Formats: sequence, C-alpha cells, structure tokens
Amino acid sequence: MEHKRIRIGMVGGGDGAFIGAVHRIATRLDDGFELVAGALSSDPDRALASALRIGISQARSYSSFTTMAEQEKQREDGIQAVIIVTQNHMHYPVAKAFLEQGIHVICDKPVTKDLDEALALKALVMQSGAFFALTHNYTGYPLVRHAKHLVDTGVLGDLRVIQVEYAQDWLTENAENTDNKQAKWRTDPEKSGLAGCLGDIGTHAFNLACFISGQKVKQVSADLTAFVSGRRVDDNVHTMLRFDGGAKGMLWSSQVAPGNENGLRIRLYGDKAGLEWAQESPNELWLSVLGEPSQRITRAGPGAGAEANRLSRIPAGHPEGYLEGFANLYVDIAAAIHAIDAGADVQSVQGFIPSINDGVEGMKFISAVLASSAHNSAWRPLAASVSTDSSRED
Repeated sequence: MEHKRIRIGMVGGGDGAFIGAVHRIATRLDDGFELVAGALSSDPDRALASALRIGISQARSYSSFTTMAEQEKQREDGIQAVIIVTQNHMHYPVAKAFLEQGIHVICDKPVTKDLDEALALKALVMQSGAFFALTHNYTGYPLVRHAKHLVDTGVLGDLRVIQVEYAQDWLTENAENTDNKQAKWRTDPEKSGLAGCLGDIGTHAFNLACFISGQKVKQVSADLTAFVSGRRVDDNVHTMLRFDGGAKGMLWSSQVAPGNENGLRIRLYGDKAGLEWAQESPNELWLSVLGEPSQRITRAGPGAGAEANRLSRIPAGHPEGYLEGFANLYVDIAAAIHAIDAGADVQSVQGFIPSINDGVEGMKFISAVLASSAHNSAWRPLAASVSTDSSRED
C-alpha cells in the first residue's frame, strides 16, 4: 500500500544543535516524512534563519511552539506529527501543546525533566488519543533487534545477569565553564533535571537493558558522583539492578572516562548462553552458547534473523550504524502513524517503538537512583509514585 509522506514539524534543533540535524537526516533516509514547519528557536531571527536554511518557508517558521501548534492544527495541510528536540525542561510543555491539538508527538529522551511531569504527560497522551514515540534510537539497530529475538525465543535460557555500560569522556574537565553550549545546559539542573549523566546517557543504557531482556527493573542500589569540582549534577553513575524476571544486573554510566567516546555496551547471560553487543561495533553480535565456541553474528550475514534483516539497509560488511538506527525507528514510527490515522488502535501498532510508558519507566528509574544515592545506596523500588525529591525520607 502506497502512503503519502507524513507532514512533520520540529521544535528545537536550530542552527548549532546536533540532535535536530540527526533527526532530520533520519526522517529523509526512507522518504517517509516531509518537514514543513518549525519553531527552531525562541529567537524569531534565529528561528527564521534556521528554517530557511533547511527549506521551511517563512510562513511556517514560528518563534512560539504554542502558536505553531494552534496554527498548524487550523491548516488543511497542517503537520501530522511534531519532533521535539529541545532541552529536557521544555519536553513537557511542548508535548502538551501539540497533544492538546491532537497532533502526534515524537520526543527525544529523557521524556521529561522529572517523574511528576512524565506521569502528567502519560495522562495527556491517553486523553488525546494521539501517538507518542520516544526516540531511544539504539532500539533501532538491526542486531539489537536480533539480540531481543534471541532472548525472547529462549536461546539464552533463563536470564541471570545483565551488564550494561555507557561511557564517554567529553565532560572530564569543566566544559560547562567554556563556550560549549551542550555542556552548559546538560549540567544545569534547571534545564536537564536533577540527573546529569544519568539522564543524558544512563537512560539509554537502562532502556537498552529492558528492551533486549524483556524484563523491568524493580529495585536499584545506586551511587552517583560529580567528580568535577563545582558541577551541580552527576557525571558518574554506578547502579545495581534487580529485575522482575529474576535477573540481576549492573549499570555504569560515565561522562568522565578518558578514552571513551560513545561506549555503549551490553552483555546478557542466561543458563544456556550469553550475548554481547557494543554500539561502536554495531554490525556484530557475539553469541556464546555454553560449551561451544563463541559465534560472531553480523548484520545482514548468516545467522541474522528476519527482524534484523528487515532493518538492514546495505549489504553485509559495509559500515552501518547511528543514522540508520535512528532511521529504522522512524520507519516504524511512520508505519504506526499511518495505521493510527487509518483508524487502528494506538497500542496495536506500537510494536518495537519506545512509548510514553518507556518514558515513565525511565523517569521512575532516575527518581529511584537519585533517592538511593541520597540514602547511602539503600535499595529503592521503581514505584509509580516515587517523589522527585531525592532528599526525602521514606
């Protein structure tokens, strides 16, 4: 069945923004979307200059996201979905404005600044009937999907151990006191939320562990540190994890680990076999069946399953990764939006796409980790009503 391109708008992502450009490239790889409107900056001149540079007309360049939501809803050719690539503290108000207009929302992670906002946003999503997707892009990698398939089909047996880490080095020094705009807002709790490294990349590690394993984290014991003097949010995280399916795990997330650029890595071990995947070598997955030689499974190569092959874009042996992983997520998002607009139930087309529920789980994780670390690493549950005040006593 042939589909027309989905008309999209973007909030945030103006000149100098990294992740906005990544989203725009990802939406174009499969020609499923058309970017027609944007509130790329709150500064009207910068918003317009950014819009014109990427092909958005002056008439549909906005400096106010609320105005954009209202006016796009009134147009016959208005946007069907909006992509939110703002700083964390703006995710909730922007998503709220578009959901209230019945416009589908695609939001960068973490879903909101804190858990209270995440729960309020979930209620809005349910009320609106609109589609909501959270761009945990690593779930779009072919071999991540294959790893999930191997776990789901029992190849690993009963999961026992889940080890996940995400290490970077770009905040090893006090970059927020330079002209580094990314460092400034990501270390400002008013804009990032109370979590620094934990919210920025720790949530990716958490999401990946839950996505592949199919299990939810039920308790955490955490130790957060701000190693750089004067830093107001964490830059290193150690967390022990207890999963609802019986597995035990550990999560390390750091932005002060020299020699690490984007070191996302996960290992899962069951009573029959183990798996290992690393984002910097995304085209290979290692499967180690107990008592047998380790097997290297490559993207589009022998042993890769149907879901992995569906998402493989080029022949085996050619490098494929970050942009394609993002684009694969947008392929599924496009299919979901088309299905919903044709009258299908939202939940029936969710599939592999991270949802508002995944966003809430991520914020519950952040809240529980903050509370645990504030209380000498005491075990804390991921309860739905966990307070965002990490200093409170239970």
